Order: sequence, then C-alpha cells, then structure tokens
Amino acid sequence: MKWMFTAAALAAAGSTFGAEPAGLLAAYQAEARKANPAFAASTQRGAEFFNAKHGNEWSCASCHGSPPTGQGRHATTGKAIAPLAPAANAERFADAAKVEKWFRRNCNDVLGRACTPAEKADVMAFVLK
Repeated sequence: MKWMFTAAALAAAGSTFGAEPAGLLAAYQAEARKANPAFAASTQRGAEFFNAKHGNEWSCASCHGSPPTGQGRHATTGKAIAPLAPAANAERFADAAKVEKWFRRNCNDVLGRACTPAEKADVMAFVLK
C-alpha cells in the first residue's frame, strides 16, 4: 500500500478542496478515510506527533520549534527555518507540490519512513490551529 500522496494527486485534490492549507488538510483527511472511514484529523494527535521523538531520534519540533509559530533552526546545520504555521508565515502550505516535498523529506528525516495520510492530516490540523 502506498501511503504517500504524489504531487499530481495533491494538485488534483487542490482543485477539489481548494489550493490553501485547509484544502490540503481536507485532501489528506479524505485520503486517510480510504483506510479508515471514521478518521477525523486531530489537533491533539498532531501536537503529540509533532513534539514526539521518532525513529531517527528527532521530532518535528527539533527544527521547527514548539509551538510552530516562531522561527526554527535546523538541529544539525543550524540554518534558520521560517515559521511553519501559516498563521505566522502565509507562504506555508500554499503550494501543494511543495507541501508534499516537505512531508517526504521531513518524514524521512524524522521517522525514517514516509508519513501516512492520517499523520499528515493530524500535523496539518495542529499547525493550522
């Protein structure tokens, strides 16, 4: 089973759900419902996932900070990272292809695997709150 949305699938979803953060959240949630029809994105699960250390001993917060509304810093390189939350950085989650690239890269760094659509929906719900 393939857990990752492709950029093309997100672009198609963007036309259905809107090319904005809430539309992308809806697209990830719809994908997660294919595996679990009762799934609903959770800000609480998203916060727990975002702040927990995973397989590669990092958390999302290791670089993006907690809460994700402030400036982050890459845990290894020290490079500054603009705020993750769209409330603090309007450019975040504005481009479906960039969002999927971001999830692909960062999920691999933090988890050592791709994120599931449910994990993406929960994280999106958390950063959008």
